[in-house]
Amino acid sequence: MTKNLISSASLEQDNLIAGGIMPIVTDIVTLKSGAAYLRGSVLAVITATSLAVKVDSTKSDGSQVAYAILAEDTDATSVNTPAVVYMTGEFNAAKLIFGGTDTITIHKKALRALSLFAKTLQG
Repeated sequence: MTKNLISSASLEQDNLIAGGIMPIVTDIVTLKSGAAYLRGSVLAVITATSLAVKVDSTKSDGSQVAYAILAEDTDATSVNTPAVVYMTGEFNAAKLIFGGTDTITIHKKALRALSLFAKTLQG
C-alpha cells in the first residue's frame, strides 16, 4: 500500500500588503480581551495596561495613537491574547480597519511616522 505524501492547500490573497520596497518587520502584542480582531486592524496600546486594541481617535487612554497593524485574524473574545503585528511595511489603505468611526484620513500621517505606509491601489 502506498502512502499519499502530497497534500493540497489554497492561498487566498487579501491584498493587505501593498508593496515590497519597505521591509516588513513583525512583533508580538497582547490584544485586550472582549473582541475578535481582523487582519489589517490598526492597533493602539492602552497606556495603563499595555494591551492593544483597535485605534480610536476619540479615546484618551493611549488607544488614540496608532502603533501597529494586525497580521492575522485573532480571537480574543475570552482572554487577552498574543498576536503578531506588522511594525513596518506598505499596506493597502482600503484594507485597513479602524476603531470607532476612524478612517485612514485621521491616521495616515501618524502611520507614516511609524514606517507603516498606507497606499491607495488602482485597478
